[in-house]
Amino acid sequence: MPSKPELDAAEFPLVVSPDTLRPNRIPPGQSQTRKWPVLDASGPPRIDMAQWRFTVSGLVRQPLSWNWSEFNALPKIRVLSDFHCVTRWSRLDNLWEGVSTREIVERAGGLLPEAKFVLVYGYDSGWTTNLPVEDFLAEDALVALSHDGQPLSLEHGGPARLVIPRLYAWKSAKWVAGVEFLDRDRAGFWERNGYHMHGDPWKEERFGW
Repeated sequence: MPSKPELDAAEFPLVVSPDTLRPNRIPPGQSQTRKWPVLDASGPPRIDMAQWRFTVSGLVRQPLSWNWSEFNALPKIRVLSDFHCVTRWSRLDNLWEGVSTREIVERAGGLLPEAKFVLVYGYDSGWTTNLPVEDFLAEDALVALSHDGQPLSLEHGGPARLVIPRLYAWKSAKWVAGVEFLDRDRAGFWERNGYHMHGDPWKEERFGW
């Protein structure tokens, strides 16, 4: 097991994901790894940081978009969480740093009452994934800019990736470009190709609806 990341003397609030407090932290069908395997659909995209934007659209009161420097200026949190891949490996005690999803929605003026789902967009062309609003707004969900004290590498989704610790890792979209709030669920890339619409690792929601 990797050593626990340093949790002291940091300037940002720490959120501890509730799954890290389980007596058994490895979901059914998973095996713990010391490494952090690299998996994606088509390889890292080319991202021009001068053109980078994170966009919030759909059923929010104030749609908006940030450039890289504006997004970096938003208040940040740290999240200690486990990370479970649908390909059956789990990496424990990850320390993420970035912008809370709750902060993002608050900056957009909050959700309209009919907003029930989120479609997440990546910079890799045509890639999306879907989430219920409740999972997107979980206390331990964030758009991460660093992992274990280091800026996110491109291969692991840098410069920014969504992190939804309580769902399988494919929901934690690499190279995240923005989110759209919807009144109904809409399948994303992997969901259209047979993956589960929700993806709870503790229920082994790997494939099918």
